[in-house]
Amino acid sequence: MFRLLLPSMMKKSKLSAKKTKMGRARLLSNLLLVLGTSLLFGGLANLKKEQLYDRKQADVNSLLLLLGLLCHVLPLMFKYAAWTDTFTAISTLQFSRASSILMLTTYVAYLIFQLKTHRQLFESQEEDEDGDDEKALIGFWSAFSWLVGMTVIIALLSEYVVGTIEAASDSWGVSVSFISIILLPIVGNAAEHAGSIIFAFKNKLDISLGVALGSATQISMFVVPLCVIVAWIMGVAMDLDFSLLETGSLAFAIIITAFALQDGTSHYMKGVVLSLCYIVIAACFFVHKNPSIHQSTTDSLRVVQSSTGVLTA
Repeated sequence: MFRLLLPSMMKKSKLSAKKTKMGRARLLSNLLLVLGTSLLFGGLANLKKEQLYDRKQADVNSLLLLLGLLCHVLPLMFKYAAWTDTFTAISTLQFSRASSILMLTTYVAYLIFQLKTHRQLFESQEEDEDGDDEKALIGFWSAFSWLVGMTVIIALLSEYVVGTIEAASDSWGVSVSFISIILLPIVGNAAEHAGSIIFAFKNKLDISLGVALGSATQISMFVVPLCVIVAWIMGVAMDLDFSLLETGSLAFAIIITAFALQDGTSHYMKGVVLSLCYIVIAACFFVHKNPSIHQSTTDSLRVVQSSTGVLTA
C-alpha cells in the first residue's frame, strides 16, 4: 500500500519543494538585488552626505541569517557524508523537521527581542528623523482588508505559477532554476524593491535595511521552516536538502552581505558589488540545466523504496 502511494507523495513533495525553492530565491533576491540596488542608488543620490545606519539591527539580522544558513547547509552535508544511501533520505527528513522546529522557535524569540525586550534597537532609526509628520492615507481596518485580500489573490496566483513553471521552461528554452530563482523573485519583490530604493534615496538606510534584511530573515527563519512543518502535517515528505548550487549561492550571498554591513556606513560601491554578485549568480543559473524531472523522480523513488524494503525486512 505504501508503494502505491509513493508516486502521489513524490509529486506533492516536488510541488512543495518548488514553493520552498521560490522562498529561498526571494531570500537571495532580497540580500543581493534589493539591498544592492538600494545602496547603489542611495549612494549615488547622496554623494555629498555620509550614509550611516544602525549596526546593531543589521548584526541581529545577520546572525539569524547565518543560523538559518547552518540549518540549510547541514542536510546537504549530511547527504554527502553518509556512508550509505539506505537511510539517508529518512534521516535527512527527520533532521530537517527538527531544524525547522528550532528555526521557528528562534524566530519567535526574535519577535520577542524585537517587539518587547530590545525594542529600542529597532526604533533608533526614528531618533534622527527630520520630524516630518506623514499622514496615513488609509485607516487600519482598510489596510488590513487590503492585506487579506491581496494575500488570498497572491496565494492563488502562486499556486498557478508553481504548476506552470515546467511548461514555461520547455516553451521558452530556459532552465526551471533560472525562472524560479531569478525571474519570479524580481517580479514578486517589485513592491519591496521600490520601497527600499525610495527610502535609500531619502538617506533613510535603516528603513531600507529593515525592508531587505527583515524580509530575508522572515523567509529564512519562518517561511521555509513553516513550509516543512505544514508539509509534515499534510503527510508530505519535504526537507531542507536543496541542490549544491542553490545552497552554495545562498551561503555566499549571506556571507557577502554580512561583510558589507559590518562597519555601519554605506556608499554606492557596496551596492555595485552586491548587484554584480546577483548578476553573476543569475548568469550561473541561466546556463545551468537541471537533470531530467523523470530521472530525479525515479532516483528518489528508488531511495525511498530501498529504505522501505530494509525497514520491512
